[in-house]
Amino acid sequence: MTIDDIYITSYDELKEAVQELGFLPLFPCSVPGFSIEEHVDPMLWYSSDGDWKIWDWKGPLINDLQCAYGKFFGKKAVYISKEWFPDFANYRRDGYDFDARYEDGLASFRDKALYELVDTHGPILSKGLKALGNYRKGGNKGFDTSITRLQAQGYVIISDFAYMIDKNGNEYGWGVAEYATPEQFLGESFTEEVYARTPEDSYERLLDHMRKILPYADEKDIRKLLKR
Repeated sequence: MTIDDIYITSYDELKEAVQELGFLPLFPCSVPGFSIEEHVDPMLWYSSDGDWKIWDWKGPLINDLQCAYGKFFGKKAVYISKEWFPDFANYRRDGYDFDARYEDGLASFRDKALYELVDTHGPILSKGLKALGNYRKGGNKGFDTSITRLQAQGYVIISDFAYMIDKNGNEYGWGVAEYATPEQFLGESFTEEVYARTPEDSYERLLDHMRKILPYADEKDIRKLLKR
């Protein structure tokens, strides 16, 4: 399957697309045509009655497929299948677990503090994470920057979304992200594979796969997506 083979009109088709392609950004990115937004029935993307299908499906899809979701490509949200996330994380981590990265001076103390909160308390909603880390007015700063960087480096993912409940028991509003480490959420299927290859070998596998699912994409645009 290539990106040109998909057109999403249902939840099952979205699941199949993520599973078959392995990588599927939510929004347009550096590769034209490589996103859900560009391959979805507009009725599922836009809503005049508050029924936001694509948005409501995020949490169920993450958990049904046990896939990774986060800001992986240019600070934009991407689904990555369980099969492909170990290679992606290995390359983005450059073979380092977080402690080794910090010890080698490649991570800031701010990122370390936030990573350790997720590692200790995850899966945890962003509201609880901010409270534990004192990310509030007059407190610590840089939550959004650090959590986005930790996702891009493959150390943290979004494992679900939680919604507010009204007095009638109905969900409403935008989902609140729940964060976890891949080790917590994906378990042994991730931990046994993430460092199984060199980062360079993982990169070559990723590049080859991207060429297959994006046959008309410019090579430099693919490399831009994968860039650390």
